[in-house]
Amino acid sequence: MSAPESDGAQPRRTFVKEAAAVALGGVATLVPVATGMFVWLDPLRKEGDAGEAGFIKITSLDALPNDSIPRKFTVLADHRDAWTKTMNVPVGAIYLKRTGERQVIAMQCICPHAGCFLEYRPGKHEFFCPCHNSTFAADGSINDPKSPSPRPMDELAVEVRGNEVWVKYQNFQPGHREKIPMA
Repeated sequence: MSAPESDGAQPRRTFVKEAAAVALGGVATLVPVATGMFVWLDPLRKEGDAGEAGFIKITSLDALPNDSIPRKFTVLADHRDAWTKTMNVPVGAIYLKRTGERQVIAMQCICPHAGCFLEYRPGKHEFFCPCHNSTFAADGSINDPKSPSPRPMDELAVEVRGNEVWVKYQNFQPGHREKIPMA
């Protein structure tokens, strides 16, 4: 015959069973919830698309005559905003100037003084800033000694890949002597 059980043994067994059930249920619930949160927050961890090392395809060499005249091109890039990815969105504009068979110079079309858009005047071979009536030479240097611009036009890195022109597009803070990239 077995020994009689004490009055406290049964509630203890019930407590252990219930505690184990709660712990296992919590783990069983936590795994899918944690996985779902990881998937939901994953886009926030990723860096934005910037092409190969930040370079964006702008045009082909065939679209850029070898006449040293700057041409304005819209910069199109894929834009990622957390969960949304939009393809070929205009993110800015640049001037491209072909200086040789496979040499191209890219300049930002924003004035380094106050961030106004520059326009190229082909008759005068200069860039004009309508915000402060200042000019830049066709090579981007400051053309007017009275110019309030703290630096010449911002030049951008260019790579010619086959017949394609790729530019490392970025904006810089206006009003500074140094080229400080925008965050």
